[in-house]
Amino acid sequence: MKSRISLIHQAGSLRSYFPESTITRSGETSLTWIGNLRPTALSNIYQVKLKYTVWEPPKVYVLAPKLQLAPNCIRLPHVYSTTEQQLCLYYPEYREWHQGMYYVKTLIPWASDWLYYYELWLPNGEWFGGGINHHGDIPPIQYE
Repeated sequence: MKSRISLIHQAGSLRSYFPESTITRSGETSLTWIGNLRPTALSNIYQVKLKYTVWEPPKVYVLAPKLQLAPNCIRLPHVYSTTEQQLCLYYPEYREWHQGMYYVKTLIPWASDWLYYYELWLPNGEWFGGGINHHGDIPPIQYE
């Protein structure tokens, strides 16, 4: 297993890339980052929260604006929770992310990519962002 990057280094990296963001850290136990992402120059600005607690998978949420559903869909695509707007950014069993990776080089750009594909999904409910279905990720239901 890769060495875990210390949360003080993660916080410093987040601060250098996102100086206007809010970072709270509890020693080396947990870190919460709240910042704004704009996937493209024509995109909305989204307030996103990354919550990490040591030895647990990180969680990424969209705080604002509330994500809307595509026509005829009752769920957001590739999320752990439509209600909480918790994004599914990688497949844990494939070990695509580990504690030896910087958030600013993985989770944050992945969240921005997710938001880009969300904006493409919104008009007609077709997801172009790839990914696989797994036990926490329920695909959007479309009615014919």
